[in-house]
Amino acid sequence: MDDRLIVALDVPDALAGLDLARKLGDSVGFYKIGLGMLTGGGLALANELKQDHGKRIFLDMKLFDIGATVEAAVRGLAQFDLDFLTVHGDPHVVRAAKEGAAGSGLRILGVTVLTSLERADLDAGMMQAGDVHDITVERAARAFEAGADGVICSPREAQAIRALPDARLIVTPGVRPAGADRGDQKRVETPASAIAAGADHVVVGRPVWQAADPKAAAQAILAEMASPQV
Repeated sequence: MDDRLIVALDVPDALAGLDLARKLGDSVGFYKIGLGMLTGGGLALANELKQDHGKRIFLDMKLFDIGATVEAAVRGLAQFDLDFLTVHGDPHVVRAAKEGAAGSGLRILGVTVLTSLERADLDAGMMQAGDVHDITVERAARAFEAGADGVICSPREAQAIRALPDARLIVTPGVRPAGADRGDQKRVETPASAIAAGADHVVVGRPVWQAADPKAAAQAILAEMASPQV
């Protein structure tokens, strides 16, 4: 299995997630479970996929709070023996998350700027002025300095972040196969271009789980990732 592809299980509940994982079978070995499934049995699904099916799990919670609260939350999540966990990339959050994950194999990924946002969205939120690309790269650098094992960014920033002196894991959502609907994503690239830019993993959701044949859709993405074309 090519674990560079992470399939987002953005479906209503754990039963639907398990059904999708069964359809995908051995073509996919890495799954993302996000905040939307938290009340639908997401942690139970994560545990079942990890322990009973040998899958890798990316828990996408995007935690943000005071340091003590983040540390406590991560310490509790670390007992589930998962692989990746997202927190906001602010240095105090990253440092607290790393303390909470200490002694476990859980890797902490700092979120830079959401791939559904562009400059107008940052303005509406009264965020720092400047180019979104530059802000994203700077947030990645600060997350790495704070000890993050990796960062979440759009494929458009992956190359610049890969060039940072202490760059680590780069995981890119906002990935759509050629010709696919962008949905609510704004800073989008194809799987092949994301990998060529330096991403270690790409996250794809709707183009897989909304497909008539999810397994065929996943296999097409894997083939595209393996292509030298970008």
